[in-house]
Amino acid sequence: MTKIPVTIMRGGTSKGAFFNEQAMPKQRKDWEEFLLDVMGSPDNMQIDGLGGANSLTSKVAIIKKSKEADVDIDYTFAQVSIDKKMVDFKGNCGNISSAVGPYAIEQGLVAAREPVTEVRIYNTNTKKVIISEVEVEDGRVKQVGNCSIPGVPGTGSPIYLSFKDAEGSVTGKVFPTGNAIDLIETSFGAFCISIVDVANPLVFVKAADMGLDGTEMPDDYTPESLAKLEEVRSIAAELCRFCPKEGATENSPAVPKLTIVAEPIDYIDLTGRERKAEDMDLVIRMMSMQRPHRALAITGAVCTAAAAYLENTIVSRMVQNRTSTLRLAHPAGIMETQAQLYEKKVHAIKVVRTSRRIMEGYVYTKKEYEMAGSTNKQKREQLVF
Repeated sequence: MTKIPVTIMRGGTSKGAFFNEQAMPKQRKDWEEFLLDVMGSPDNMQIDGLGGANSLTSKVAIIKKSKEADVDIDYTFAQVSIDKKMVDFKGNCGNISSAVGPYAIEQGLVAAREPVTEVRIYNTNTKKVIISEVEVEDGRVKQVGNCSIPGVPGTGSPIYLSFKDAEGSVTGKVFPTGNAIDLIETSFGAFCISIVDVANPLVFVKAADMGLDGTEMPDDYTPESLAKLEEVRSIAAELCRFCPKEGATENSPAVPKLTIVAEPIDYIDLTGRERKAEDMDLVIRMMSMQRPHRALAITGAVCTAAAAYLENTIVSRMVQNRTSTLRLAHPAGIMETQAQLYEKKVHAIKVVRTSRRIMEGYVYTKKEYEMAGSTNKQKREQLVF
């Protein structure tokens, strides 16, 4: 077996395996097979790998020091399918992005500067820059703090992420179809959707059009309702020109992300806490790899915030008070986004997250790979168990 250095980190409400790109296979064509190997896919339990049998814990970040003068780190995100033999590199994960800055500092890829180190991150998936502000104390990433985020127990040091000029992250257009609203035909009726691409492409649909009220918890969806949601997402994937709708589940499972929205309403979140309508601007529920998200993807929050400021989207028509702060009510609680507006346009959207390094060590692969940064002989001498 080949052993590869790996760090397991929680970023926001997600958890993933972090690799220095030098520890990845030399040939990019081998990355998919390698990541399926180390994560234990395809297998619903991911029993033979690092994956946690949930789309939120089957994620990978690949990091290297950038050669560009205006950024510090190049970061590639990978969403590893649990039950299929495929890895999706199309979009980014904002929650995992929150752990990239701390990882880069701890790995010595970015010099630690107190009290806050700014890490300029270039996401290769979306070709966009993310600015991460990480608290540093005594030359190390600060772990302890009073910041809490819905969906994560306890508190930690705050990490601020600013997604700058994130329009057209995957499709190259804010509105991939050219329209703020599209009318679609489904097997269960015709209704309107909005497809918006900022930080990640999302397809927004009204809860009422799906026979839902928007306050559903992850375990409340029936197989029939999940099938309807995936049908809508598949149609949107075709409209984005990712692939034909008939093969969207297999060929583009991660983007666009299906997002259900509703007007503010009282509900009980996953922690049992009552959430009041007056404390929110929008109720939101997201799908992640065809399964209900237990919180809210950060790129989803960024895209939703942007959609709230764009004219005539489903989101902007629902949000009554469009200030610089948008409060998004999701299954685990309420997330706030801060928009930096310039001439009535969104320049950047900032969110706060926490992260934690959980483990450092080695992962053992079932197959040998030609690794970057080492010859085959060096690999056998240094990396083979």
